[in-house]
Amino acid sequence: MATKEIAGKTIELDADGNLAKLTDWNEAVAKELSKEEGIEQLTDRHWAVINYMRKEFTEKGDAPSIRKLTKESGVDTKELYQLFPKGPAKKAARIAGLPKPKGCI
Repeated sequence: MATKEIAGKTIELDADGNLAKLTDWNEAVAKELSKEEGIEQLTDRHWAVINYMRKEFTEKGDAPSIRKLTKESGVDTKELYQLFPKGPAKKAARIAGLPKPKGCI
């Protein structure tokens, strides 16, 4: 498994480059990961999606798909793509410290 220095910690990554352990995640890690994804600043709307994804993962054991995100997070499809361009579910999951959602390429 690969490791990477993120927010001053050495963190293990899975094969997709997402955090291998949920316990390694915190807001500082999320902010650094977002910059790697081309998102310079996380707004309240970004955090709404990130927190929703983490809640869903904790309750159901899987990161929500884009369809579920747009139906239940309070953020519509157009805004989701503006917040997390070019693959919102995959990018949001990575920033949220979660594995890639099933169904994402």
